[in-house]
Amino acid sequence: MSDSHKCNPVHLSVDALAQDKVKPTILKAEIVAESRLFKVESLHLQFSNGEERVYERMRGGNRGAVMVVPLLDAHTLLLVREYAAGTHSYELGFPKGLIDPGENAFEAGNRELMEEAGFGARDLVSLKQVSLAPGYFSSRMDILLARELYPELRVGDEPEPLEVIPWPLDQIDELLARPDFTESRSISALLLARKWLAEQGNERP
Repeated sequence: MSDSHKCNPVHLSVDALAQDKVKPTILKAEIVAESRLFKVESLHLQFSNGEERVYERMRGGNRGAVMVVPLLDAHTLLLVREYAAGTHSYELGFPKGLIDPGENAFEAGNRELMEEAGFGARDLVSLKQVSLAPGYFSSRMDILLARELYPELRVGDEPEPLEVIPWPLDQIDELLARPDFTESRSISALLLARKWLAEQGNERP
């Protein structure tokens, strides 16, 4: 790439972040690949400085998703061990799934908790909505904290029963160090839950 086409970083102050940037203009969009779950869309973009680029993004899965951090009691959270096809391994994480049509995030979170962990929650707290690889995927996930659990098992669509594992809150560092606890969404959910609990005075920060 010639020097005339290099884009150097622009250093801004915190106040400048409040200023809206002009989004690139989509000159052309076309589907270039498609599967049962996803479509790959090619975007020919023109940026506000005149530069043009071709990006690809995944379409589909836009119903939204939820992940639930269940608190069994004041000192224990619940994990599930589930097969992950992407890495062909069993991973520790939190109950999660898509939001079904007609559901809100709280209803979907409670349903997934019942299906995957065998508990319902009388209290669900919204921690944050996060994006999933926004460079090429538009889906978002609501992360919830579930409290006041009660036993209730519903049949889900998992191909095999999931292992439900209680984990002490005072051993979070050990959990983060495990080679089978690597999913960025689960790590984000864990740290958001720890922050929320510390702010509530239920855990030392």
